Amino acid sequence: MSMPPIKKIILWLLTIFLIYAILTSPGDAADIVGTAGDVLANGVRNIGRFFDELLTR
Repeated sequence: MSMPPIKKIILWLLTIFLIYAILTSPGDAADIVGTAGDVLANGVRNIGRFFDELLTR
């Protein structure tokens, strides 16, 4: 007996949850996406600073 494709199931559940979250509270969903974007941008900026400091020594 074969095992169900876990990645596919998780992807579908995540997609359904995201659609539900956007439809029920679009303002909160937008805040979460904006915060996640800020975290990613800050992380990339800090990695850039790290390598800049590393190369200037």
